[in-house]
Amino acid sequence: MTTIYVGNLSFKTSEDQLLDLFAEYGDVTSAKIITDRETGRSRGFGFIEMGDEAEATEAIEDLHEADFMDRALVVNKARPKKQENGFSGGNRGSRY
Repeated sequence: MTTIYVGNLSFKTSEDQLLDLFAEYGDVTSAKIITDRETGRSRGFGFIEMGDEAEATEAIEDLHEADFMDRALVVNKARPKKQENGFSGGNRGSRY
């Protein structure tokens, strides 16, 4: 399973439109547009999951900087979310 980050989306883009765009390259397992928790409006980026890595790679290469709904897409392999270390900041553990 390959997860793809898709950025610079038009705020009008639906998950179905995003899925259809990537389906041209192969089997899309899921399409998710990230929304603001308070307003429910699109934050302008989302994620695609594709089962075949070769198809995902082709989609990334073809769609990065491609025009979609009057926007130049940013498309790349998603990176794992950074883990929080549990510290709230400050000088914890430092010597004076």
